[in-house]
Amino acid sequence: MKFFLISDNIDTQMGMRLAGIEGVVVHERREVLRELERAMHDEEIAIVLITTKLIETCPEVISELKLRQLKPLIVEVPDRHGKHKIGETIDRYVSEAIGVKL
Repeated sequence: MKFFLISDNIDTQMGMRLAGIEGVVVHERREVLRELERAMHDEEIAIVLITTKLIETCPEVISELKLRQLKPLIVEVPDRHGKHKIGETIDRYVSEAIGVKL
């Protein structure tokens, strides 16, 4: 079983790739829905990570999937440009995963 990332920025995608997580960068609602649909039909994907900004493009769809689907698990990933110093948390997670201080 593997993770898959749907991101709105390359920084998050590159950080996750360093941790061994593949994904895509998209920007529009239809792209998010397309990639989410594709990930949901991939039997190997157990967890889909989606950045906060992309969840905000289709919150009703994401909420419905979280309530009704057992697999894959959909997890919101804040990016480093978000609120509440979450970016520092992301930087810490990535640096611990790869052993490099960001």
